[in-house]
Amino acid sequence: MDCELHRASWASATTSIALTLVILAAGVGYLRSRQHLRGKPWAFTSGLFVLWLVIASPLSSMDHRLLTFHMLQHLLSMTIAAPLILVGAPEIAIPRRLANPVLCWLIGTGVVIAWHVPAAHELGMGSWYWHLTQHLTFFVAGLLFWWPVLNRRSTVLPVPCAPVYLFLATLPCDALSAFLTFSGRVIYPSHRSAPAILGLTALHDQELAGAMMWFWVTIAYLVPAVAITVRMLSPARNLDPIRQKNGRGGQTPSFPMGETSGLTLCDAGHASCNRVVP
Repeated sequence: MDCELHRASWASATTSIALTLVILAAGVGYLRSRQHLRGKPWAFTSGLFVLWLVIASPLSSMDHRLLTFHMLQHLLSMTIAAPLILVGAPEIAIPRRLANPVLCWLIGTGVVIAWHVPAAHELGMGSWYWHLTQHLTFFVAGLLFWWPVLNRRSTVLPVPCAPVYLFLATLPCDALSAFLTFSGRVIYPSHRSAPAILGLTALHDQELAGAMMWFWVTIAYLVPAVAITVRMLSPARNLDPIRQKNGRGGQTPSFPMGETSGLTLCDAGHASCNRVVP
């Protein structure tokens, strides 16, 4: 038994070191390339740091003791690390077969539900290999889920559909969090036998994990959905500064590539040609 524990500990430590080196290599490679000139280096490096905290830092082993920490890990991976990396490296390409918002939504939500089925969860908790696979699938599912929302060059998800896309993603997570919070019994045997930490019993730990999931997902998905909706419903706020600038100096405003301005402006020398097309 001691030999098996030693092997598991050695494998876990070796994996953590290897993952740390891989994440560092990804960060250095990104900063040395020209890709960061079009993205946001702070977002990419922050996303890598969060990913390292989740899967390779000394804190990553806490999820074997607390279900709440396990929940925190996959929420950080899917709703913080993944979107930050996409914002930092907008050139990340998704295979065409996967570039479908329905498929991205199904993968993003399906992975969360699948890994919380008791048999799958116990598989991940009982093997360092499956545990790593669990972490990586959470992260990849997060990339796929957020890609239709954050990719400006993507036309597969119209902007008016983004709030609905995000709102619908909260429903499966709400169902899972309600089940964990109100089931009244410990669902996962591996956490039933875990030693109490911070005065939490196994059942209280599970209830806290479910409540945290409900609150976190509501904020992570609905706040961007509301922000997108407000931006869509406030076109006058975007057009007024352009009208003022055109009226004062007559300079033609420029717009970032990939964005639709909603304006047609003639040469500044012909003031009578300047018009706004709705």
